[in-house]
Amino acid sequence: MPTQSGEFDAFYAATAKRLVATVYAMTGDLGEAEDAVQEAYVRAWQRWSRLTREGDPLPWVRTVATRLAISTWRRKLGRVRAHFRHGAQADVPELSADRVALVAALRELTPDQRRAVVLHHLLDLPVEQVARETGASNGAVRTRLSRARKILGERLADVDSTFINERMSSHG
Repeated sequence: MPTQSGEFDAFYAATAKRLVATVYAMTGDLGEAEDAVQEAYVRAWQRWSRLTREGDPLPWVRTVATRLAISTWRRKLGRVRAHFRHGAQADVPELSADRVALVAALRELTPDQRRAVVLHHLLDLPVEQVARETGASNGAVRTRLSRARKILGERLADVDSTFINERMSSHG
């Protein structure tokens, strides 16, 4: 019979890397994404028996990590604004034009739209699962995705990004 520790370790090993990528896609900050994901796994460990009894623990961990990252982002917003008022450091490397355009376009989406896009288009979750994880109806998720695709399509029309275009068009 597998132990709680062994089950959790296997779950962590199988899901952590992709979850960090997911939260990073939602927040744009790798360090914050890693911190939020680690805290979410700590909280999952504390509730592991209940989470596994209720089914797949991944949606719960993903939701907690996302909420933690967003909460941290909100607290740090003032510091980020101050940083931009004073300018970036001179030795910061240049980002590609595609990446800058994608980040700028994603920032124009509402947080609900951005989360729906990441869960559906980057994680390939069906609309029904996105709806369950976000607490929205299937119709609301479809509306968010439709509006987000329109905004992203307009903003990224001149961007030569094969990956972005393939991901967005493959989900119709």
